[in-house]
Amino acid sequence: MQAEVGAIVEGKVTGLTEFGAFVEIGEGKTGMVHISEVVLVFVNNIRDYLTINQEVKVKILNIGEDGKMSLAIKKAMEPPQGSQRPKPQGNNRRSSSPANVWQGTKAAPSAENQTFEDMMARFKQISDEKITDLKRSSESKRSGGYSRRGGR
Repeated sequence: MQAEVGAIVEGKVTGLTEFGAFVEIGEGKTGMVHISEVVLVFVNNIRDYLTINQEVKVKILNIGEDGKMSLAIKKAMEPPQGSQRPKPQGNNRRSSSPANVWQGTKAAPSAENQTFEDMMARFKQISDEKITDLKRSSESKRSGGYSRRGGR
């Protein structure tokens, strides 16, 4: 089997590290799946999702000049039904999503229906509004009150 970029192939997990997994895809060829390319949710410990000798489908993302292959498991999976991403399993220390933290007093659309770019644009807009309000507040304190020397 000739390995080519974009191909989805079967492989076997041969090693696990803190940063990813090594997968043998046949003919003695091994590639690495970075921890961010395992599943669609944040992965704190790769051993929660993979085990040694586990059979997996991987997509070949890149083949370097030195023959090193970059692989992805999540890109080889079928897209999830609907537009919602799967929820992480187990204990997740993050109880609020980034959209909830920065939505301020104005209502924002559900974070599950927003792209990263939408959330960043919303964050920037709210941040700019807060900075503008802060500047107005500090300017009014400097110019409109009594001076320290005893007069107006």
